[in-house]
Amino acid sequence: MRQDAVKLQRFYAGRLGQAASGVIAGKIDALWGGAEGLSVLGLGYAPPLLGSLTGAKRCIAAMPVGQGVCEWRATDRGGASVKTDEARLPFGDGLFDRAIVFHGFEEADSPRSMARELWRVMAPEGRIVVAASNRRGLWARAESTPFGHGRPWTKTQLVALLSDASFQVTASAHALHMPPVSWSLVTSAADAWERAGELVYPGFGGVVLVEAVKRLYINPRGSAAAPALSAVKARKGAAALPRNEAPKARDKPSGGT
Repeated sequence: MRQDAVKLQRFYAGRLGQAASGVIAGKIDALWGGAEGLSVLGLGYAPPLLGSLTGAKRCIAAMPVGQGVCEWRATDRGGASVKTDEARLPFGDGLFDRAIVFHGFEEADSPRSMARELWRVMAPEGRIVVAASNRRGLWARAESTPFGHGRPWTKTQLVALLSDASFQVTASAHALHMPPVSWSLVTSAADAWERAGELVYPGFGGVVLVEAVKRLYINPRGSAAAPALSAVKARKGAAALPRNEAPKARDKPSGGT
């Protein structure tokens, strides 16, 4: 059973939720920059992150039926929230250039069906970022936050899921290293916690971030080491997500989905 959209909205309106979404949105903004003239999809509960993609011509927040829907509208571009079946999205093939999946796969009835449907609605060379609760992090144990519900993931598991859905995984990272407490001393120093965590215990961040590209053809041996940037707009400078070679197709996820 999915978390209620109203509770999610209330959490992200609070101090801890704003700090958490700010850290994750900052990673996506550094990776992609704006989305000028592009169509953007948010799947799960993505409004806290969609604001980082500016200039989109279309921005839709698709929320699963079991979660409910909260009113959301992009202020600087055409966009709205819709309630949808996560395994049958009400959009045409190849419609979106960018997608953010947030609080999506953790409570999905069938993550595989959801990933394949996401592939269908993405344009060729369309790019997605999945932000999911990290199985190894503290936030997955904090039931007072949205990250402590449903099925947490490891990077290996997310890579396998997306690869099976014919996405080419191009980058991965962990984020949200601050403790899951709403103390002002913690939330006001979220960026400092992030920098320290990346140096000391990078694999224990509360969220796993994986970027992938829709390919019409993927080498059967696995994803390529180098990302495809020629067909998409990207801001100059170093990306926030290190571009690591995806595991080979023979690698299997350890436990979970």
